[in-house]
Amino acid sequence: MIDGVVAIVGRPNVGKSTIFNRLIGERLSIVEDVPGVTRDRIYGKGTWLTREFRIIDTGGIQLQDQPFQNEIKAQVEIAIEEADTIVFVVSGKEGITKDDQYIASLLRKSNKPIILAVNKIDDTDQIVNTYEFYGLGIGEPHAVSGAHGIGIGDVLDEIIASFPKKRVKEYEGILSFAVIGQPNVGKSSLVNSILKQERVIVSDIEGTTRDAIDTPFKSDGKEYVIIDTAGIRKKGKVYENIEKYSVLRALSAIERADVILFVVDGEKGIREQDKHVAGYAHEAGKPIIIVYNKWDTVEKDEKTVNEVTRKIRNEFIYLSYAPILFVSAKTRQRINMILPLIDEVYNYSTLRIPTNVLNEVIMDAQTITPAPTHNGKRLKIMYASQVSVAPPTIVLFVNDPQLMHFSYQRYLENRLRESFGFTGTPIRILARKRG
Repeated sequence: MIDGVVAIVGRPNVGKSTIFNRLIGERLSIVEDVPGVTRDRIYGKGTWLTREFRIIDTGGIQLQDQPFQNEIKAQVEIAIEEADTIVFVVSGKEGITKDDQYIASLLRKSNKPIILAVNKIDDTDQIVNTYEFYGLGIGEPHAVSGAHGIGIGDVLDEIIASFPKKRVKEYEGILSFAVIGQPNVGKSSLVNSILKQERVIVSDIEGTTRDAIDTPFKSDGKEYVIIDTAGIRKKGKVYENIEKYSVLRALSAIERADVILFVVDGEKGIREQDKHVAGYAHEAGKPIIIVYNKWDTVEKDEKTVNEVTRKIRNEFIYLSYAPILFVSAKTRQRINMILPLIDEVYNYSTLRIPTNVLNEVIMDAQTITPAPTHNGKRLKIMYASQVSVAPPTIVLFVNDPQLMHFSYQRYLENRLRESFGFTGTPIRILARKRG
């Protein structure tokens, strides 16, 4: 479970993306020595001392047609809104600037923990450059070098110390599901159809739902919570211009939910941003149902279902395990199938296979189709063990993990699905050297 959300803020060209990459341990952002160059990945996961957290790099949130100060203000507001802890990055080479003072004045009002990272302190002689940053009134400056990794551990220690001791599941014992997808695909209408009553504002204008709404309800005596990600908390055009901000909203919901309803617009079809949103749900290991909405508006013949299904499978190859439901929130067509399917995929995501049965399936699969040889060597699986659920995670103890080819891993996954179902849930297969 995610222990907290960290946002990295600061004016352009202070090294936010470099710090971001250090904190998550990967080079996911595009980094060049040019202001405003971050374009791609603005969110990632970090782990430190067994605590896991999500990081937002606000440098990646580009605001079009906005004056510089307004852009900085909007990014800081997003950070304050989304984050539990804020890392404020400044440049030790340039000293305090007016933009730094402006950001500090915004952050002081946030009542959030703020960690001041003075970047570009590349050797000990430059540590004296950090002292003037006490003048920002943020607290103790931490000397760091994103380029060389100096001081990052201290910042991570501060991040972990700022989190609550233990984050508990919000809805213990209640199945929660998140409704995610692009603006105007009918998420709010779908929520209303499931609830059978008007609980949220529905409009044809993109981005009209302003609040992320958690709605507990009962159906056939069973409790559920819908997490509706249609909402954007902040009003104003400046937020509506940030497509990636809606992805941040979806990320929070994905992590909190037990099951994901991924909604696609039947009128507009699959859009590029759909793949990003669905990809995060897959990476998070959540069971997923693809809900193809507005089916009543699609011109159909006897081939349409197969054609649309084939297109969805081609566009979302990594979601081959996800069931597809063709629904209409407006006419309530097949809405009654959603909750039973949510129950089904959740049960598969939490399924535990007896060890002896699991080994029998894996060993049979290996006997029927042995792994291919590589440089004269062949993968040999000695033993299999399921180590966790949600998602089901299988550890295979082998002679050499390097011999586990992706295609053979996929073959084993298919055998597991044939034997146990696992409808709607990703399966993680890990190869470990037998000790």
